[in-house]
Amino acid sequence: MYDIIIIGAGPAGISAAIYGKSRGRKVLVLEKNKIGGLIGNVSTVTHYTAIVKEESGRSFAERMREQALSAGVEIRIENVTGTKLTGETKQIFTDKGSYESQAVILANGGSGRMLGIPGEGLPGIRLNAPKDGPDYRGRNVYVIGGADGAVKEALYLSGIADRVTVVCVEDELACIPEFKDKVAKRDNIRIMPHSSLTAVYGFDRAEELEFTDNRTGEKHTVQDAQCGVFVYAGIVPNTQIYGELKLEDGYIPTDDSMRTEIPGVFAAGDIRVKKVRQVATAVADGAIAGIHAAVMCR
Repeated sequence: MYDIIIIGAGPAGISAAIYGKSRGRKVLVLEKNKIGGLIGNVSTVTHYTAIVKEESGRSFAERMREQALSAGVEIRIENVTGTKLTGETKQIFTDKGSYESQAVILANGGSGRMLGIPGEGLPGIRLNAPKDGPDYRGRNVYVIGGADGAVKEALYLSGIADRVTVVCVEDELACIPEFKDKVAKRDNIRIMPHSSLTAVYGFDRAEELEFTDNRTGEKHTVQDAQCGVFVYAGIVPNTQIYGELKLEDGYIPTDDSMRTEIPGVFAAGDIRVKKVRQVATAVADGAIAGIHAAVMCR
C-alpha cells in the first residue's frame, strides 16, 4: 500500500514524486517506457530556467532520474493497463501486477499524433531526430509540422542533413520568432507552406512522398529513396484507460490544485486541460499535485 502512486515519469511525474516524497509519503512512480517522457526524445531542451548549456533531452531525463532516485522515490518500468480510481483506496493494474494507494497522480502525458496516411508504417517514417538523425547525414530529410517542437528539430537536423524541408499546414511557420530567425539563417532549410504529407510509397522503406497543397488540393510527389521523415504533428493525450473520468477533448480537467473530479485523484502536465504545454508548466503542475496529494494522505 502506497500513499501516492504516480503514473508517468516525465517532468510532471518526477516533479510530483520528489515533492510527495519530501513530505514523508511513500511514493511509487509507474512508467511504461523510460524516464523523461517525450522530453527525453528531443534534441535540445530550451528556455527552461537555469538549464545547462546544450542540454539534450536525453541528459535532461537522466538528471531527472538521478534526482528522483537520490530522493528515495521508487520507480518501476511497467505498463499501466487499468485503473480503479473511485473509492478511498485506488487500484492500479499493470502488465506485471497491481498496486494500491490513497492518492493517484495521472502524469502520463501524451503520445505523438499519427498522420493516418497510407505508408505511415514504412521504415524511414516517424523518425526521432537525436536518435535517427545521424543516419541521414548528407541526405534529404522532411520535418512534418511547423510549430516550436518541429522547427527546433529541423534546426538540429540542418546540422546533419544535406537539405531539410519543413512541411507545415499553415501559410508560414507557426513557431516562435527566435526559431524563425534561426531558420532564416540556415541555407539548407526550405519551407513547404500550406501543405500536408498525404501518402508514402515504397517497398521496404519510404521511397516516394505525396504532398497535397491545402489551398488548391493539388497533389505532387517527390521521389527520394534515401530520405528520412520526422513527424511532429502534435500529441494525443494518454487518457484512454481513465474511463471513470470525464474528459474535455481527451484531456483531464482539474482545478488549480490539480485535483480532478474524483477525490484523491490528481492530474499534472500535458495530460490535463491547459493552454501552455512546456517543461516548465509540467514541472509546476507536478509540484502542486505532489504537495496536495501528500497533504490529503493520512
